[in-house]
Amino acid sequence: MGIGLMYAIAGAAVACFLAGTGSAIGLGITGRSAAGVLAEDPEKFGRIFLLAVLPSTQGFYGFVVSLFIILKLGLLGGARHLPTAVQGLQILLAVLPVAIVGLTSGIQQGKVCAAGVEMAAKQPEASMKPVIYGVMVETYAVLGFLVSFLIIMLGIEVG
Repeated sequence: MGIGLMYAIAGAAVACFLAGTGSAIGLGITGRSAAGVLAEDPEKFGRIFLLAVLPSTQGFYGFVVSLFIILKLGLLGGARHLPTAVQGLQILLAVLPVAIVGLTSGIQQGKVCAAGVEMAAKQPEASMKPVIYGVMVETYAVLGFLVSFLIIMLGIEVG
């Protein structure tokens, strides 16, 4: 295995691990708030469900970027494309937007959504309003995903 392939595989791992870690932490933060609300009133499950799961998306963005790297390299079958050291390093650097933004936005989105869960518990009629704040954090996760995706798929020629 060449150094370029090692860099590219490391990039796929970094994208998945960091974005997934952000989602896991964010879900933990929100899940604690949601569990507290549901312990008092299980009927509020439907109102807080979206807020409780919103921080999970960053992990999916990292996974999708990782999957596209694996597909681009032909690691799931077909012709393998072995990147040069420079190409592998380019892939590793290209995942940084989705990885770093996924890590930080997942955690911050968890905090925002946890506050939204608490608001929905106190004001059930306004339960969808806090979703907008969570979606605003999501916007940056989407931008990080798009930058990484476009660089990997359109900006780096492998093989």
